[in-house]
Amino acid sequence: MNLMNKCNICPRKCNADRENGKGFCGAGNKAIVARASLHKWEEPCISYKNGAGTVFFSGCNLHCCFCQNNQISNELFGKEISDQKLADIFLSLQDMGADNIDLVTPTHFADNIIKALDLVKHRLNIPVIYNCGGYELCETISLLDGYIDIYLPDIKYYSSEISQKYSNAPDYFEIASKAVSTMIKQTGELTYNSEGGLIKGTVIRHLVLPSHRHDSMKIIEWIAENTTPKNVIVSIMNQFTPFDFISDEYSELKRRVTKMEYNSVVNYAAELGLNGFTQQKSSASEEYVPDFDLTGI
Repeated sequence: MNLMNKCNICPRKCNADRENGKGFCGAGNKAIVARASLHKWEEPCISYKNGAGTVFFSGCNLHCCFCQNNQISNELFGKEISDQKLADIFLSLQDMGADNIDLVTPTHFADNIIKALDLVKHRLNIPVIYNCGGYELCETISLLDGYIDIYLPDIKYYSSEISQKYSNAPDYFEIASKAVSTMIKQTGELTYNSEGGLIKGTVIRHLVLPSHRHDSMKIIEWIAENTTPKNVIVSIMNQFTPFDFISDEYSELKRRVTKMEYNSVVNYAAELGLNGFTQQKSSASEEYVPDFDLTGI
């Protein structure tokens, strides 16, 4: 299988020849990785013991204007590696005691990931997580069936105006809602091990943005109406950080989320009967952004 001759891996469908050039994501035909290490700051059911075995991929199909991982998502810092090297990294993380293999921003490298997992999946005894921005094609998710144990998608925006402004993706919610529904159908009921670690299922993340709590509440409504607590965990994030690189064009993003904004979304989720996780306000700090220093590559 080679999905990169005329790339339609993601909803951008840029048709780039990634064997000889680069796609909208900024990547060619080799995976680009900025860090591979144990990470203890994921949700409690993901980083429950030694930490998630995170593999941070560079490039992105969204290029959000506020991305906390801007150095790798937009600036593409990282190292190109072979599919065999990627497979070796998976095994190395397992040997380090990783709770899982946590593939961070993996969408544009789905082809490489499948090939790498084909080499070592029979040797992995920990779950594989697809930790993505939610902007996925259902067809790509279907290709990942049997490879991915846990989906960890964002649902970032409900309003097409907001998704156009911040991610140049007016069809974001239409696409993401279908993709997440496909993920849930694929993973089925949430399943845990004896230590409380999630080994199969879907966790939906949502980052509350300054001035956009009502958009967040629309997303919460959709989750409540289209999922069940036995199939989905919801993680409402409070870690938005107004980095200096955010353009003055987005002046509303030049501040942190207020306690009122965040709590209104959390309380609404509780009213609608959703189960999941919340974050302390202290999580909105640059200290929680990993050092992208090619560790583990």
